[in-house]
Amino acid sequence: MVTKDEVIETLKTCYDPEINVDVYSLGLIYDIVIDDKKVKIKMTLTTPFCPYGQFLMDEIKRKIIEKNNAKEVEIDLTFEPPWQPSDELRTSLGL
Repeated sequence: MVTKDEVIETLKTCYDPEINVDVYSLGLIYDIVIDDKKVKIKMTLTTPFCPYGQFLMDEIKRKIIEKNNAKEVEIDLTFEPPWQPSDELRTSLGL
């Protein structure tokens, strides 16, 4: 069975290529639901016009299947609520 902690650790290996911060630490992951070997992720992107959106989603799916032995990964992409970086992230990025 796939665990939420394992999925989170895998998400921490998926980096936004422009910001060079992982998608989990960026706060792009809103929810993770696991049903046996099926993983459903609700996530957003830094902007609806992110040129790397499809790349990130494909990488997330591939890595979760490979590293966590999941059979299926479904990503629900949403922009509600819009992504807002945390104060800690703003500071670390120099914003």
